[in-house]
Amino acid sequence: MPPLRPDWAFFLDIDGTLLDIAPTPKSVHTVKADCRLVAALYDKAGGALALVSGRSLAMIDELFAPLRLPAHGVERRDARARVHHPRFSDDVLGRAAETIRAFAESHSGLVFENKGYSMALHYRLAPHLASAAHAVVREAARALGEGVEVQRGKMVAELKPAGHDKGRAIAAFMREKPFAGRVPVFLGDDLTDEHGFRVVQELGGHAVKVGSGATAARFRLANPAAARAWLEEWLAQCD
Repeated sequence: MPPLRPDWAFFLDIDGTLLDIAPTPKSVHTVKADCRLVAALYDKAGGALALVSGRSLAMIDELFAPLRLPAHGVERRDARARVHHPRFSDDVLGRAAETIRAFAESHSGLVFENKGYSMALHYRLAPHLASAAHAVVREAARALGEGVEVQRGKMVAELKPAGHDKGRAIAAFMREKPFAGRVPVFLGDDLTDEHGFRVVQELGGHAVKVGSGATAARFRLANPAAARAWLEEWLAQCD
């Protein structure tokens, strides 16, 4: 792991990174210790911390209430609490929602998640339906035409506006105060985090993969518990 320094800016994925993976998105819960850790990191880094997740801003806020931190789902909330929306009508994605929702409802174990500017089809509870799940999401993307893309993740296929990934979000944060001038550090666990890993390393920062699997990240931690312990170590050393 890289030597700990006080001038870091933190970008933290949530599911599988800060928090353990749960069978469905709604069954993930924080505990007081998780919120205290994130709040302490935010304060010690001078506000240079953002939660970078596949979840919507509303879901992130619900998980970490009463905190309202800089965050990115598909929308991005900056350090001044301004929300940057995709230049893309969520009505367009809405046309695909019913098709994907109907497919999920007709197959036991599939979970449809509508996040407004994106939607996801989870098959963690029905891994034998992985190919079918990806096929129905790809077909929905083809029907909508240009401007959308399919994002693969851990046991999930996601339909979202094209060009809105974690790497772009991190780059945008790093152009703004209080992130600008700091060294970016991004912890993530999924395929959706690889864009962020590459951007952070291009900016001279540190990318940390949490868990197993091939990755562009130069550093690795075994699981969310190890990630939380390492962040606690940074707090202790940089106090």
